[in-house]
Amino acid sequence: MNALAPYKRLTIKIGSALLVDKAGGLRKAWLGELAADITALKASGCEVVIVSSGAIALGRSLLGLSAVALTLEQSQAAASVGQIALSQAWAEALGHHGIVTGQILITPNITEERRYYLNARTTIATLLGLGAIPIINENDSVATAEIRYGDNDRLSARVATMIEADCLVLLSDVDGLYTAPPARDPEATHLPVIKAITPAIEAMAGGAASHLSRGGMTTKVEAGKIATQAGTAMIIAKGTESHPLKALMEGARHTLFHAAQSRAQARKRWIMGTLAVSGTLQVDAGAARALLTGKSLLPIGVTKVTGIFERGDAIAVLGPDGAEIARGLAGFDSEDARLVIGKRSDAVIELLGSGNRGAMIHRDNLVLIGAKEDINEPG
Repeated sequence: MNALAPYKRLTIKIGSALLVDKAGGLRKAWLGELAADITALKASGCEVVIVSSGAIALGRSLLGLSAVALTLEQSQAAASVGQIALSQAWAEALGHHGIVTGQILITPNITEERRYYLNARTTIATLLGLGAIPIINENDSVATAEIRYGDNDRLSARVATMIEADCLVLLSDVDGLYTAPPARDPEATHLPVIKAITPAIEAMAGGAASHLSRGGMTTKVEAGKIATQAGTAMIIAKGTESHPLKALMEGARHTLFHAAQSRAQARKRWIMGTLAVSGTLQVDAGAARALLTGKSLLPIGVTKVTGIFERGDAIAVLGPDGAEIARGLAGFDSEDARLVIGKRSDAVIELLGSGNRGAMIHRDNLVLIGAKEDINEPG
């Protein structure tokens, strides 16, 4: 059974130990085979985003840093050298198949601060739309011990949820989750499907395996919690052999973590529960009725704007009586919103240009207050 068949947008995370051999050299043949697999996926209509480890592992070899434990400064130096080598390796491997790659270096604030989050998501979406494959890595050359993600498993989960991937694939040196670390317990049993990540499931994970990688099964399960709660499924599969994605498509053993809820449900929970409101839009009775039928909030129905906010910030929607009736993500910043309130779409275009036909709040980014069935329905 093709494990990847149900998915149209994949985030694939590649661990350091897969890309770099024990001597610190790039596994070129393996990367070439993986590139062929990615090309086949892309040809089938699947969008692919890569989160690649390996910068520090490559850089430490190029700089002759042989110590098992590097200082923060040495890690940053290794990353700055390794990022160039890693980017070149991906560009060459996928370029052989006529695929253009784009490098994106991410630090934690990019997925935690809304403005950076939107910019990064737009860049990735644009690259995908142009037929390129984004290659993403944590920016280890500037990240500090205090602010870094600490491993690319969790980073890949953040990226997968940011771009609304259908599935996150973690390629590792193991073929999934076991009831206990198989290296320590020969009786450990492979678990093909995880419907929910419970404390018992978390307890089955082990620690990091080597100095080349900061991750282990623990961080993979933590990545699973991030991804599945946001509506993205996750697969852990063995990547050490040749053509690892092709193997998955041909039924290779793996562990599938089911998404805990749909992406739409997860998005609504996020809007309602985790974002501070930056401003308000008051609407007339007609707009309030339209929202109740599932419509977007258009400028013509807005009567008042308060607060200072950027596009993508969470804002509250107030009915004619001033009571909050909905909450959502702003389609305009507050300055533009004040310019277009009460105006029809053609007037909005005249004021702001043809690229600003959008809603004040699009229906996909809007949650009705009190409409708990929208958030809590089983998915």
